[in-house]
Formats: sequence, C-alpha cells, structure tokens
Amino acid sequence: MKKYILAIDQGTTSTRAILISQKGEELYKAQRPVECLFPKPGWVEQDPDKIWISVVDVVNELLIVSGASMDEVAGIGITNQRETTVVWDKKSGKAIYNAIVWQSKETQKVCERYEKKIPMIAKKTGLRLNPYFSASKIRFILEKVRGAEKKAKDGELSFGTIDSWLIYKMTGGKNHFTDVSNASRTMLYNIFEMKWDKELCDMWNIDMSMLPEVKDNAADYGEASFFSGHVHIYGVAGDQQAALFGQCCYHEGDSKNTYGTGCFMLMNTGNKPIISKNGLLTTVGWRLDGETTYALEGSVFIGGAIVQWLRDEMDWIKNSADSSIYAERKPDTAGVYVVPAFVGLGTPYWDDDARGAIFGLTRGADRHNITRAALYSIAYQSKDVIDTMKKDAKMELPVLRVDGGASANDLLMQFQSDILQTEVRLPKCIETTALGAGYFAGLGCGFWKNKHEIELNHAFAKRFYPNMSPQEAKKLYKGWKVAVAATRVFKIPS
Repeated sequence: MKKYILAIDQGTTSTRAILISQKGEELYKAQRPVECLFPKPGWVEQDPDKIWISVVDVVNELLIVSGASMDEVAGIGITNQRETTVVWDKKSGKAIYNAIVWQSKETQKVCERYEKKIPMIAKKTGLRLNPYFSASKIRFILEKVRGAEKKAKDGELSFGTIDSWLIYKMTGGKNHFTDVSNASRTMLYNIFEMKWDKELCDMWNIDMSMLPEVKDNAADYGEASFFSGHVHIYGVAGDQQAALFGQCCYHEGDSKNTYGTGCFMLMNTGNKPIISKNGLLTTVGWRLDGETTYALEGSVFIGGAIVQWLRDEMDWIKNSADSSIYAERKPDTAGVYVVPAFVGLGTPYWDDDARGAIFGLTRGADRHNITRAALYSIAYQSKDVIDTMKKDAKMELPVLRVDGGASANDLLMQFQSDILQTEVRLPKCIETTALGAGYFAGLGCGFWKNKHEIELNHAFAKRFYPNMSPQEAKKLYKGWKVAVAATRVFKIPS
C-alpha cells in the first residue's frame, strides 16, 4: 500500500527529506548540511557531486529512521534552491565546473555587457538583469572552462538548475527535465509565451540544446531508478513557489514570506502577470493541467544568513537558536541598526554595490543589542518588500503566512507583526517548501485528488498580532530607511 509522499528539499545550506502522510503531516525528517565555497569575495559556489551525495544520504537516513520502504512511497517531490546553475557533460555525466549559487556575484561583469538589453529582458522574463539569475552563470562557465564553448555548440553539454541535476542523477542519466517555476528564473524562458526564448538564448550565446524540457509542476519526471521501489518523481518546483503552494496560497492575493538563508515574499496574482514598477519580479507561481498561475516576488538576499554570520564569523553564539536567547537579554537594540548587505541589497533597491554596516553604536551597546538588531534587520527587509508589493498589486495584506527556519523564532515573528502592523500566521508544519513539493507530487500521482483536499489538512500553530503602536513602528522603520540610505552612499575607494 502506498502510504507516503517523499519530499526532497535541496536548499543552499542544507538538504532535507521528509515523509508526508495522507493528512499532509510531516512524519519523519532527515537533514544534512551542504558546504558553500567562497573562492573570492562575493563568489559563492558548491560542489554538485556533494549536493547529490547529500540527497542520497538524507533519503537513506529517512528510510532507516522511519522504517519505511520505497515500496510504500507513492511519489517523490523535489524542490530546490533556484537559479543555482550546473553545467555537465552529457557523456560522462560529470559537472564541468562548480555549481554557481544564486547568491554569487561572480557574474556581475558578464551582466554589465547586456545593460542595453534590460527592457527586452524584462518584457520577456519579468526579471531584472542581475547575477542572481542563471543565464549569466551559464555564460560565465562556458567562458571559464577550456573547450566548453565548442562542446556546447556540438550538443555535448547540459545545463540545469539543481532540480534538473537531481532528476538527471535520480533517473540514472536518462531524463533532462525542469518545471515552469525553475525555468522562469533562468532569464532564458518567456513567461508570457511559456517557452524557451530563442532571442534570449542567442543574446546570451547559449545553445538551446543545453536546455532541459519544461514540464508542469505535477507531472511524471521519470522513475527514480537510483533508488529501489520503482518510484517516480511526480512533482518539482523552485523552493519559493513550492512554499507558496505548501502554504495553500491558492487564491489571488494570498501571500507568504519564507525566512531561510534569504527571505522571499511571494503573492499569488492569479492567471494574469502583474508587471512591477517598483523593483519586484514577475514570475511563474506554478502550472497545473496547462493552466499557469503567476506571482509577484521580492527577494531579501541575507535573511537567516545574518544569524549564521553571528555564529560562524563573529563567534558570538554557538548555534542559531542562541540568537533569541542573546537578543532577549536586552529589551531593545539601544538604537543600533544592522544592514546585512553582504552581497548587495535585493528588492526594492537592487544595489549590487552596497555592503553591510552597523549604525547607531554607542559605548553602551553590546553584542546582545547587536544580535537583536540583526534579527530585526530580517523583519525590516521583509517590510521593504511587502510595502512594495502592496503598492504594485494595489492590495492590502491583512495576513502574512510565514515559514522557513527563522520563522520558528518567536521574537522575530512578533517583531515582524509589530513592524508590519499585520497578523502573522505560522503553520503547523514550517517545512512548507518540502511540503509544497510533496503536494505537487501527490497531485501528480493521485495521492490527493485536488487542491481543496490539501487545504482541508492545512493548520496553523501560532498567530502573532501587533503589540507595538503604529507610531512606534513608524519611528523604528524610519530609522531603518536612514541606515539603508547611508549604506548605499558609502563606497570604499578603489
């Protein structure tokens, strides 16, 4: 009997696998850290083989701790860190270069060549010209690796975001697929015509033979023959779209914010794309049975990663959970603002040259105040995005659904409610990224009949309501805006 859906969530800093029941419950979970490499300042890479190994490890551990077998799994769902780019040799199946992570700025100079094409790029993709997206990463790898250009033209290389890489590995090298949500983040996919765009590929000088076939989010991606049980991959989605789906944001105006390494706010805008005038991205939410749902998206590059910085670089805390303990030792930030622009600023600024800073230091400020200010920076950046989204979509936001690792931090979630003056809802299962991938897989194999059946299972663990006065929230946010403005002005002389 098929009892479970197996969902794999391959993220930037870790890989997770969960078993999901018919009631949409997370029954078991396994997790492995994934190493990031920093060859130069602003560059972020990963070893594609180690990413694959981490997936094998978590799936095996999950089956061991649960006592389940693959024969009991109805289908596999995959969700992944979007935009992260792998190029591999079709004959050997080996990556020709490290995976270039979505955060990396190593392709900044490549992007600068195409500044005259910004209007055309936006018109076709809904995206901004930025190293964040996959196209410039492919071009960089083709130029960096000796002989890669010729191999690409000879049809010997494949490109994929991490979902495609894992599908390729799991199917024993047989299938080269991606889904519409990941395709929409490459800067090579026309989200209005829903197909790879030849003009964009020619612009980036990327041979279309490198590109994977694009499928709906709930579809048959092939048998995961690497594992036993003859189980097929039935659902695939980029992490943020998976989280939107996992939060049951199935209606126009429904919104969620994921607090992971970065923060990503998405709003369901229905079957018509909204073109932002204020720095948001227009993206594909998902496509089911050939019908596309669009979304507006805002991105915060450094969200939970600020806590990792406190732990690893500053050595102030031993683990991420300690950030709350430290922050709660002081009732406020003592006027301190932390602007974590380690790799520039995302929505709505899109300033690649901005760098991090701490403002408002006095002799009385200590690491507890700064830790609280670091946590607050996540909420401030999210408000930047949410205010922009409300303006573009011409909608209010009575409720914000939240998920991701940092959403388990009550201090942060309460401050998010305070600074937004909005109700914040935390779901019972905060692994909504994996849950969304699982939901797509369940729909793809008939484990669930429809979205309504999934909605009936959705429950919230906590709700946060504003405790701060609107006047105090406005004052604090004004200070944040001043700090961000100062960060953007400051430049180190070359």
